[in-house]
Amino acid sequence: MVYRQLRSVGRFVLAACTVSFGAASLNAQAAPSTAAPMGPNPSRVDVFVGYSYFGTHSPLNPSGVQYSSDNYGAIGSGAYFFNKYVGAEGIFVAHPDGNNDSLYTASMGPIFRAPMQNFTVFAHGLAGGARLLGPNDDSPAGFSHNPYQWGVGLTAGGGMDYDLPFLNNKFSLRLFEADYRYVHADFGPYTAAPTNGTGGGRANINAVDLSTGIVMHFGHIIPPPPVTYACVISPATAYPGDPVTITGTATNLDPKKTATYTWMGDGGVTVSGSSSTGNIDTKSLAPGTYNVKGHVAEGSKPGQMADCAATFTVKAFEPPTVSCSANPSTVSPGDSATITATGVSPQNRPLTYSYSSTAGSISGSSSTATLSTTGAAAGTITVTCNVVDDKGQTASAQTSVTVSAPAPPPAPATSALCSINFDRDKKRPTRVDNEAKACLDDIALNLQRSTDAKLAIVGNVSSTEKKSDKFAAERAVNEKAYLTTEKGIDGSRISVYTGTTDAKSDTNTLIPAGATFDSTGTTPVDENIFKAIGRKTKAVVHHIKKK
Repeated sequence: MVYRQLRSVGRFVLAACTVSFGAASLNAQAAPSTAAPMGPNPSRVDVFVGYSYFGTHSPLNPSGVQYSSDNYGAIGSGAYFFNKYVGAEGIFVAHPDGNNDSLYTASMGPIFRAPMQNFTVFAHGLAGGARLLGPNDDSPAGFSHNPYQWGVGLTAGGGMDYDLPFLNNKFSLRLFEADYRYVHADFGPYTAAPTNGTGGGRANINAVDLSTGIVMHFGHIIPPPPVTYACVISPATAYPGDPVTITGTATNLDPKKTATYTWMGDGGVTVSGSSSTGNIDTKSLAPGTYNVKGHVAEGSKPGQMADCAATFTVKAFEPPTVSCSANPSTVSPGDSATITATGVSPQNRPLTYSYSSTAGSISGSSSTATLSTTGAAAGTITVTCNVVDDKGQTASAQTSVTVSAPAPPPAPATSALCSINFDRDKKRPTRVDNEAKACLDDIALNLQRSTDAKLAIVGNVSSTEKKSDKFAAERAVNEKAYLTTEKGIDGSRISVYTGTTDAKSDTNTLIPAGATFDSTGTTPVDENIFKAIGRKTKAVVHHIKKK
């Protein structure tokens, strides 16, 4: 009856193993995930070695011989996991010492685990072969055993591992492994008194295996993410000779490994550098777009290396620009103006300045020059500002300077000369006396100096004088006579008038060429009526012609 029950248990375990192997096979065929694991990343392979206790008191059917427990044993297993939870395991257990109970088993089957933060709980079901030492006999020759016999071994159980916090969790302590083990072996037809190692009957052993030891972990279910590489060129646009750098950024590198970097460019591009930054030589590059490739590697396996690429553009040198201004922009003839040229090179190339003008003369070879208008006619002078860079590219701009026409000379103006008084000679009140000679000489000198100037003589009388209408005219005529007869002044240059000033005097006004005498308040003297009286005449004679 017991045998049948154990046989049923064996069949159940075998069926469970078959189903487990099928599930493991299906999981193995599924595409592995490349996503980062949630929580702990379990190992791919576990190897366990440790101590094993075999505990049983099962009788040999039908002899009733008891198989005792074995305190000495070793266990070793290796498990390969198809994913985070399911794998296949092989176990070898040795219990070499014991009375009737030496046992060696080798079995395989599925294993299931539940990884947690620091612990892993597992369960497995295995089937395989068992090499069991037969029962002892009571032969007269002495105590002996039936020889080892191969049979069937079935195992089902589980346990718990604790991750040790060193060496990057490569080791775990198996806190316990508790397995139910069923072993069946056939030692031949049972005899009542087996002798010489025969007639032991069938052994159906129900036992428990208790184990502990060290678990070693290898690999991971989810491999580390592959290395990726991205690179950027700065600046993306440059002129020949400008410094350009390329910088690569690698992700998912293993910090325990040393990465190597290499750079290469197409179209004659030379890149120097063996780190994540390379320097691009643009001196000899023609205008255009160029590609640069980078490579990073920390091993030779896929996922341990990556490439990147970036482009940059070399632009042709742009010509300079220039602006031109003058200060002041309007000058008098002979004056100077400052010319300022502002040149700009888009590539900051060195610039050389030069200038030209349509009139006058210009000097200077820097950003400022001086325009001289000496000898230039009145009008507009055009100044051209020129710049040229060290690549021979030029630019020019113009400004203008206006030379103003010379100001017209001031209009000639009359000027008052000295006055002559006639209040000293009571008997001859219109005679030019010796006292007036100095004034008359000065008047004559002015007329001699300005040969184109004229003289206006205005005679005046006092309100107390009789014949006032005559005295004013005679005084002017007498002064004119002195200047013409004694000083030789052309009489056509002298005009005589009578005025309204209440005084015994003549006023004299010099009239330069182009000037106009203001005759307001004066009356011209009719020289045909009034005759001059010399300075030495004793009596004054007035001649009035009747019309």
